Amino acid sequence: MITPGKRGGFLFTVFLMLIVLAGCDPQPQERPYDPASDSLRFEGEAHIRNVKQLTFGGNNAEAYWSFDDEHLIFQSDWADINSQGCDQIFVMDPDGFGEGDSGNYQLASTGLGRTTCSFFMPGDEKIIYASTHESSKECPPPVMFGQGRYVWPIYVDYDIYIANPDGSGVELLIGGAGYDAEATVSPDGKYIVFTSTRSGDLELWRYEIGSGDLLQLTDGLGYDGGAFFSRDSQQIVWRASRPTGEDADVYKSLLMENLIEPSKLNVFVSDIDGSNVRQVTDLPGANWAPFFHPDGDRIVFTSNHHSLTEGGRLFAIFMIGTDGTGLIQITHSGRFDAFPMFSYDGTRLVFSSNRNVSRTDSPDTNVFVADWVERP
Repeated sequence: MITPGKRGGFLFTVFLMLIVLAGCDPQPQERPYDPASDSLRFEGEAHIRNVKQLTFGGNNAEAYWSFDDEHLIFQSDWADINSQGCDQIFVMDPDGFGEGDSGNYQLASTGLGRTTCSFFMPGDEKIIYASTHESSKECPPPVMFGQGRYVWPIYVDYDIYIANPDGSGVELLIGGAGYDAEATVSPDGKYIVFTSTRSGDLELWRYEIGSGDLLQLTDGLGYDGGAFFSRDSQQIVWRASRPTGEDADVYKSLLMENLIEPSKLNVFVSDIDGSNVRQVTDLPGANWAPFFHPDGDRIVFTSNHHSLTEGGRLFAIFMIGTDGTGLIQITHSGRFDAFPMFSYDGTRLVFSSNRNVSRTDSPDTNVFVADWVERP
């Protein structure tokens, strides 16, 4: 530590100015850590610690931070908070509730139809999510298989709505014929990126919040979805399939039935106008749910490429450079780990997992939050 003396005040001031100009902010103070009490952290998980479970039953996924890092928005069919059956949108405070207390989860959607892919708007006074509630108020049945294949359904009744975080003030934001969903917002508040079938294929589109103008970002055959912006709002990252030959025929046939087979996906990045497209991963299996590391040079994503010889049912979270180098595995629970997102201050990672304290197999997918350890 530099302590200014009789002649050191000026030098000390210059030193502080250099720190600010260089962007060398002090590292955040790490919380006390007791490995013995970190019962939800598995061996090999060097980049996460103090893992905390936030939901306690059913299927809970796609939990995303508010811009002030004080809340999470997520979708859930957990019977304790959602008796309707289909996923609905909820908001919770990851730091301010007791274990499983249903009063700590605020319903943010209408409770009708099926919902997916929610996100906070900058300022955290509004949220967006996709829903079928206007055209289909009932809970549409889930679809898992089509043409003898494991598939994801493409609900063409999905439109994108904006609302208050308490569920009031619901208004249609992006609609029209076909599937409109998977919307996320740029940190600078200028754009929303979403996936739509409005052009006949599953493509990425950009919505300008100020003007309502739309720009198609992708145009290759295959599924483009699950896009997120970089912290500086200059790039997007997403998952995509690029089927050829017989695979292309299967893709088009399934899409006519409003289905996709998510077995072959890789991670791509581009500039926010869709230019300068680069394929980041070139891995077998399904590589999806990507999100930028705060430094913009790395990406966390979900993959089963490491478990294909055992059937490919094991998904873990990995990290890779945007140039496709430096692949490392982040989670090692031996169960489903997916949907990672960094807090905006970069200190925490939220994700969904089938892990539990007893370390037994469970069908429940819950939301977890952990401290991020940049340099283990």
